[in-house]
Amino acid sequence: MSSDRLIIFDTTLRDGEQSPGASMNKDEKVRIARSLERMKVDVIEAGFPVASPGDFESVQAVAQAVSESTVCGLARALDLDIDRAGEALKGAASARIHTFIATSPIHMKMKLRMEPDQVLEQAVRAVARARKYTDDVEFSPEDAGRSELDFLCQVLEAVIDAGATTVNIPDTVGYNLPHQFGELMRQLIERVPNADKAVFSVHCHNDLGLAVANSLSAVLNGARQVECTINGLGERAGNASLEEVVMSVRTRRDIFSCETRLDTTQIVPVSRLVAGITGFPVQPNKAIVGANAFAHESGIHQDGVLKSRETYEIMRAQDVGWSDNRIVLGKHSGRNALRSRLEELGISFESEEALNEAFSRFKILADKKHEIFDEDLQALVTEASLDAVNEQFKLVSLKVCSETGETPNAAITLNIDGVEHSASAQGSGPVDAAFKAIEAIVDSGTGLQLYSVSNITSGTDAQGEVTVRLEKAGHIVNGQGADTDIVIASARAYLNALNKIIRPDGRAHPQLGDV
Repeated sequence: MSSDRLIIFDTTLRDGEQSPGASMNKDEKVRIARSLERMKVDVIEAGFPVASPGDFESVQAVAQAVSESTVCGLARALDLDIDRAGEALKGAASARIHTFIATSPIHMKMKLRMEPDQVLEQAVRAVARARKYTDDVEFSPEDAGRSELDFLCQVLEAVIDAGATTVNIPDTVGYNLPHQFGELMRQLIERVPNADKAVFSVHCHNDLGLAVANSLSAVLNGARQVECTINGLGERAGNASLEEVVMSVRTRRDIFSCETRLDTTQIVPVSRLVAGITGFPVQPNKAIVGANAFAHESGIHQDGVLKSRETYEIMRAQDVGWSDNRIVLGKHSGRNALRSRLEELGISFESEEALNEAFSRFKILADKKHEIFDEDLQALVTEASLDAVNEQFKLVSLKVCSETGETPNAAITLNIDGVEHSASAQGSGPVDAAFKAIEAIVDSGTGLQLYSVSNITSGTDAQGEVTVRLEKAGHIVNGQGADTDIVIASARAYLNALNKIIRPDGRAHPQLGDV
């Protein structure tokens, strides 16, 4: 491995999924994994196999679907975890087991109830066991950012001797500052005697908004792998954003003596795919992938850009996947044209039946909208995948009446396991009335935690994309719906969330796999 190569380790499917409500099913994970592979991500952490049968199957499916990227499974430093990860990764062309145990005083004392020598022994045993399944083993000392330096050096030396080929330094709680974290990385590489036998990695959380800064500081001090997620997705405040790390290294080649192998033109399509599947929309002013990232409203800025793009743009929009020509299809477009454009967006179909279903939805949308944009196509395919999974509740019809001076009313008909049920309700607005009408039928006992609306494209005929977050007994899910009618989109999003929450997948608490 060349020392100027920066390995990109994407953990969207594992750590990103730990965002409340961001759970993905097996098919969705495979779709994202294939897009990450197309982007030439080096390592894809597909999940935490021991957490649940669903997680095991997802890791297994990604391992079988991906051939160009290394597929990784997370495991605590426990025999059962490592064995399950090894079994799930059997079909991978290139497999990695990532095992971890906490090394900070507070974690060892309060969480593990273990002495340092016990932690050291367990770490070494875990790496040795993982080596029985693969030569590619990664070890993480959880909460390394708050660990004692001497003990950290001792643990890293021991696990490298035991066969760890990558040692990852996590700032698990996002506590560190860039200069401090960079110095930690420098000292570890300098003080661990066998440091040259392993790749040093970094995994930063964003609790203080410093995940990317800390990751880049570590790279400047010798780290040659960065663990990150698409859109900075992750539990609490999220993880280091893949797109920001990659484009920082690429744009500031005068500072960084390394580079990635990523096809950066895939960044925006993958960002949209992840946002659509997880229901976590990207804020407009988000760096690289936000809708305003390359927009200029100030007259001074506009004048400068028109004269020379470099006056106010430090990178080309096209280099990360933005396109000036996004209008692609209309109502007269055929099935092959749809298939071709979707494949350009990184979306493929496993069967003609799936393509026909997408084409049918496309025609319905084309009757409502004169121009179909790439964003519409992404939402269309996401909608199809949402409807195909766990559909106990299906929307048959919805009628809403809303006028000045009158209380809004909604009448709805649902198909529940093949039987139609109808109800009506009043609300403070048409969406509120629609939700209450649904609950008059379902009586789910859930609490509405979030209701968010965003337009997929511009124009008054744009589709609205709605995200609904529901909670029941501590189980949190996101639902999504899209339509040119925002009330219908809202009802679909609510039903999508209900379909998820009534059939929980038995996942263990996500903190179980936190590094």
